[in-house]
Amino acid sequence: MKIRQLNVYRGQCTILSDLNLDIPQGKWTSIIGPNGAGKSSLLQAMTGLLKWDGSITVDDVNVSTFTQKDLAKKIAWLDQTSNTSDEFGDSLSAYDTVMLGRLPHQGWLHLPSKTDHMVVEQALQQTDAWHLRQRQLQQLSGGERQRVLLARLLAVDSDILLMDEPLANLDPPHQADFLQWQGNLLAQGKTLVTVLHEIHFALRADHVVMLNRGKLHFQGSSQDPATHQALISLFDGRIHLEKLGSDWVALPN
Repeated sequence: MKIRQLNVYRGQCTILSDLNLDIPQGKWTSIIGPNGAGKSSLLQAMTGLLKWDGSITVDDVNVSTFTQKDLAKKIAWLDQTSNTSDEFGDSLSAYDTVMLGRLPHQGWLHLPSKTDHMVVEQALQQTDAWHLRQRQLQQLSGGERQRVLLARLLAVDSDILLMDEPLANLDPPHQADFLQWQGNLLAQGKTLVTVLHEIHFALRADHVVMLNRGKLHFQGSSQDPATHQALISLFDGRIHLEKLGSDWVALPN
């Protein structure tokens, strides 16, 4: 995915301006930045939910030329604000919530196919949420609900997965599971883009994008010393990085 001269708007307000990014295909890119940097807005623009101008291309095709259904097949996303029952209604079950991820693959008014049911079950099993399938979304804890929403994301079976705060409400064992899911998806050739506040997880990605005040601060390999210096600068020198085993951990100064 290539982004060129991108400007993103909320109403009359410009959230991101003159953004130029390269999202490596088949790799994991993490997006880091202070509150209000424009991270969520970038993902919403990539999915067509916010007004933007400039160029966003996938395989050299501008996403503005895709139909809504084709775009949904190509790019799936997890919204940080979707972790509420209000979006889905009071009585929707976990299973039916995940089935919503299959809508781009279904015809108008068509019932779910055998393949749809198989994919939904596989997604719920993968996120350790199969046992929750009959429960209403509003009855689930925050972490249980998040796993169901991750399953819905997987059920779309898109080439590009955008995730805004995917670790929200997950306990440490399921955070570890998330890293395993990431590895499995990468092995399938998926392109992953995650907005994360957990810097130690973000630095496990292949590629890191840093935003600040609606502008690109830096982009580069997670293991590049220049990336680490840019990260420290991004947070005004209020953090430092320490290596723990093979991972980098951000600690406050």
